[in-house]
Formats: sequence, structure tokens, C-alpha cells
Amino acid sequence: MRFSGTENYIATDDLNVAVNAAIVLERPLLVKGEPGTGKTVLAEEIARAIGAPLLTWHVKSTTKAQQGLYEYDAVSRLRDSQLGDPRVSDIGNYIRRGKLWEAFAAPERPVLLIDEIDKADIEFPNDLLLELDRMEFHVYETGETVRAAKRPVVVITSNNEKELPDAFLRRCFFHYIRFPDRETMEKIVEVHFPGIKPRLVEEALRLFFEVREAPGLKKKPSTSELLDWLKLLLNEDIGPETLRERDPRKLIPPLHGALLKNEQDVHLFERLAFLNRRGS
Repeated sequence: MRFSGTENYIATDDLNVAVNAAIVLERPLLVKGEPGTGKTVLAEEIARAIGAPLLTWHVKSTTKAQQGLYEYDAVSRLRDSQLGDPRVSDIGNYIRRGKLWEAFAAPERPVLLIDEIDKADIEFPNDLLLELDRMEFHVYETGETVRAAKRPVVVITSNNEKELPDAFLRRCFFHYIRFPDRETMEKIVEVHFPGIKPRLVEEALRLFFEVREAPGLKKKPSTSELLDWLKLLLNEDIGPETLRERDPRKLIPPLHGALLKNEQDVHLFERLAFLNRRGS
């Protein structure tokens, strides 16, 4: 059971090492990196590469750790008791399994993705320490203990919105996905757009990295935004010569809405274009 990327996912050597180390150590793989660098997709591709089912738990600001284990629906049980429903005699009918329970009960070793863990309350990671470490938890309403039939491969993503507790970090294997360099980005583009014109890719990447390196940019465009932009360029039949234009009045890239995601960055490029016009 080894991961070396897939035909749909270009993984660097250090990322392959991190994934395989987490699998061998049976520790959660904590993946950080800029938004849009493929953290969530990584779990999907690991599952595909090792032939395992994928379970995904998308974390929100309101998510509680208990929801990953199970939830007891006391309201439905009360309502059914008032209606004389015979199911109320078995409290297990009102226990809803969470994603961790599903992963623990899976007949074959699954991949469990806990996506964007840093969105939740700061206590969220600490509340999962024992469950992820021992791979078991207790259901108080029924008195049963749920243990993992086969220890799942756990992938946890974070966008660094807040610091994670040290006790949680000690239980993980950590990897930071660096933003792809130009060579790696060319391979990623080829995967998504096989046979794309090399001159178009050359000019698009040149302009893309120029935008990313612009001083004062609030949000740098990511890999996913580059792919969206390329799709639009192909759809609108915009050629490399258009991207190569040095006209200062056209400093903002064509279809820039795919790359620049807030008005501050658009205004930044508009000001740069204005200064270039004055200087020309």
C-alpha cells in the first residue's frame, strides 16, 4: 500500500514520502498549504491509488467533535414516544453515526478526510485526541464501545486560519504543500488539458506568476484558479499573442476575474496600468 501520485494528481517526491510515512506510522496526515494547492483532492487521490473507500467530513465553524462520532436525537425519540411508536424501546434507533463511526465500522480500510479542521473552535482538535489515537470511543446512551475494525488512513487539511494545539500536532505526521514551481505547474496543466498548445501555456504561466509576484497583492491566485483561467482562455480562443501584449493600457490580464478575487487586487492592477500609461 504505497502512494506515488496518480494520473490525475501530480505529487512531488516529498509529498509521496509524507503520505507513505503517515500510512506506515498509522498517524493522521496533517496537510497545510495555500488554498487551492490540492489538499482536499489529495485525500481523494490517495483513496483511488490504494483502492480504498473515501469518507469526507467537511468541518465548519459550527462543527463539534461529537458530531464526528455520533449524535443522539432525543427530540425525535420524545416525539415518537408521544405518538406511541414502538421504536422508542430501542435507543439505538435514535443514534446517528458520524463520519468517524462510519470509518471505524467500514469492512475495508478507508481513507477518512477531515477537511479544513482550522475552521472549527480551537477545542475541536483536542476533543478528538483520544479517538484518533486509540481509534475507539464510547457511546454513553447504549453503553457500547466502538472500535475501528481496520485503522483508517486519516488525512486532515488546514488553511492555517488558526494555530492547532501542540498535543494534537504531536499525534500527526505533518506536511506543507509548497506552491508548485513552473516545471511542476506545467505537468499539472498537461494533466488537466492534454495536448494544450505549449506557447499558450508558456505565456499563461509567465503572466500567472507575474500576477502572483505583484507587490501588495491581497490574495495570490492558486493552482485551481490558473486552471479555471486556462479553461476560459481556451473557450474564448485567446491566443498567446494576446497574453504577450505589452500595451500598458492592458496590464490587467484578460478574463482577470478568474485570477483576481477581490476589488483591492483589481484596483491595484488598475493603478499599475495608470502609472504605466503616465510613464509611457
